[in-house]
Amino acid sequence: MTALSTDDPGAPEPAGGALRVRLDEPLALESGAMLPGIEIAYRTWGRLNAAADNAVLVCHSLTGSADAAAWWPELLGRGHALDPTHDFIVCSNVLGGCHGTTGPASVIPGSSRVYGPEFPHVTVRDIVHAQARLLDVLGVQRLRLVVGASFGGMQALEWAALYPARIDALALIATSARQSAWAIGLSEAQRQAIRADANWMQGYYGATPPRFGLAAARTIAMLSYRSWHGLETRFGRAQRASGRFEVESYLNYQGGKFAQQFDANSYITLTHAIDSHDIGRGRGGAGAALAAIPQPALVIGIDSDALYLPHEQQEIARRLPRATLAWLYSPHGHDAFLIESKEINALVAGFRRRLVRQRRTPRRLIGAPLRAITAEAGT
Repeated sequence: MTALSTDDPGAPEPAGGALRVRLDEPLALESGAMLPGIEIAYRTWGRLNAAADNAVLVCHSLTGSADAAAWWPELLGRGHALDPTHDFIVCSNVLGGCHGTTGPASVIPGSSRVYGPEFPHVTVRDIVHAQARLLDVLGVQRLRLVVGASFGGMQALEWAALYPARIDALALIATSARQSAWAIGLSEAQRQAIRADANWMQGYYGATPPRFGLAAARTIAMLSYRSWHGLETRFGRAQRASGRFEVESYLNYQGGKFAQQFDANSYITLTHAIDSHDIGRGRGGAGAALAAIPQPALVIGIDSDALYLPHEQQEIARRLPRATLAWLYSPHGHDAFLIESKEINALVAGFRRRLVRQRRTPRRLIGAPLRAITAEAGT
């Protein structure tokens, strides 16, 4: 049995006016730990149809929230790729997050203290299992589409592997089949920055957050989210009267703002979850796991992405049996999936229109070739 809640003091406040659901049954994690009393913050747009099969699940990236309309506004709306007049759109804050879903800042059930650094290790698969439980509560039987970028794309891939009978199609944007050594190294550099803060103290419990360390972690991350060309074009060697370079001021501002909004323990928890990502783990390797995913999939790569490089999307598209590979040409690097959201909307909307046409003429699905489509992003 599951109870809805919007006022439980044991979880962080949901972002963007999200609702919250409490799962009464504990969730078994891959680590073997049992996580009781999970709260999940979520938002929905549109209505679930009588067959309960018109849902679309939006999976957010590392620092996102359930409020997809705030960070992906160009994709949601009448006539957009995700249309609430036809779709029942669901987005939830991930397990381990700090925007309303149970995570390190939540109070341990039956106690008066927060988990802090004692929050159990979670994986992308654990996060997807929690999302599936939420959809059960909402009455969703089938998903027309699971869409996500970056960390969200990892979740979407795991949905196809864990719940293949529940989904019709995938949209995988600026993501990978498995976390690379390069990306793991960047994650560890960010975690080390947090741990170097004097307020970390082997793991803080909420009294004095390690905000300087978290700001430094965000600065490192921002460099992997943007591109050489983008920063050079925007800032070059411009300086302020103080002598500080404009790019320094930009990064310091971004780090400081982020440190006021996010929990350092959640950041460490979620970066470890991302590092755990390997679609082929326990499935005979990434190639075999991807080859076993039958759903049609849109794979979007960003030519300037320095975090999940274009060859990683090419690998996914090559291995998936029914993939369409698309390119977003942008100077903005990895974050182009947010900055160039109009172009992302056009690609996803076009993919969904083709799916409708293919359903009307099923023969087109047989031996459908990999097709490349492009979107030229404005600068």
